[in-house]
Amino acid sequence: MSGPFFSKGFFPHELLRPAVDYILETQLDDGCIPWFAGSYADPWDHTEAAMGLSIGGEHAAAERAYQWLKSEQLKDGSWWVHYQDRTVKNDERRETNFVAYIATGVWHHYLITGNYSFLCEMADTVEHAMRFVIGLQTEHGDIHWAVDKQGKPLRDALVTGNASIYKSLECAINIFTVLGEPKPHWRKAREKLGHVLRHHPERFDRTWESKKRYSMDWFYPVLTGAIDNKKIAMQRINARWEEFVVQGMGCRCVSDQPWVTVAESCELTMALLAAGDHARAVELYSWLHQWRDDEGVYWTGYQFAEDLLWPDEKPTWTSGAILLAADALTNHTAASKLFVEVNVLESAEQLEQQLAARRKKD
Repeated sequence: MSGPFFSKGFFPHELLRPAVDYILETQLDDGCIPWFAGSYADPWDHTEAAMGLSIGGEHAAAERAYQWLKSEQLKDGSWWVHYQDRTVKNDERRETNFVAYIATGVWHHYLITGNYSFLCEMADTVEHAMRFVIGLQTEHGDIHWAVDKQGKPLRDALVTGNASIYKSLECAINIFTVLGEPKPHWRKAREKLGHVLRHHPERFDRTWESKKRYSMDWFYPVLTGAIDNKKIAMQRINARWEEFVVQGMGCRCVSDQPWVTVAESCELTMALLAAGDHARAVELYSWLHQWRDDEGVYWTGYQFAEDLLWPDEKPTWTSGAILLAADALTNHTAASKLFVEVNVLESAEQLEQQLAARRKKD
């Protein structure tokens, strides 16, 4: 089943406004964005939802979301995995990709708003977060997935998590380039991480069952720019397309389960754009609008063997992913290329030139 086909310059405000409003309505007074009303929040998905607010023009609400992260940051630069009812819900571990993602969100918001004061306000928070994450990088380049309650590294690495960190390092480098504070050691850490993601699969899933059955392990290195050669990216996408993609429905979360999920489908949409496959990106995204409720808010996914929407949840981060993919397809905001292109700045002037060229082209 196909829905509307999105194209450059035509962001469907009316279609997507319920997703923005849903995030707004779920956001708490302190800025925290839980998965849904009455649920918990985690730093990564909270940030994904905040990016949806920025795309939707709700800039003050997005900034409150990042200020909440700032207020909850631990002294070592990290966050616990879950928060609920204005307190820590799960203090068993702190995950590195969760911690790093604030850099992606802050940079995304700055690209859209140009709010330099906001960038300055969040700089220390981003710096402390990245120091925590880079401190857990091994000599091989991979980054431990988490630390335990006492701060002891949990010594293994996830492809998806490390790929997400790779994009966050790009964003963190850009933040401090604009602020006039180059971070050469962050660039080196990013280079090492990219190398291990591309060339050393043995560094991942060393102590547990392989995560290759998860679609994110398949496309995240493309989505985040760790694999930015379009030919190689397309080879990776094509190699497992039939395994993960269900025609007319979306992308499976797990290859051996009859379950397509909206958020993974949105991220795959952006990975396809990054690989240069615009046609399949547009088609895949068009399938997702059937998984909305009567108010226009998106469910987690669809279990097609049982013919039911499952689970009975509409996460705020799914709405965030919907908005990110729509932006990438339509070039609606100045952040639309964030997950489509690799763009590591060498100077603040370079960004100004890029934005000026975009305005002229538009």
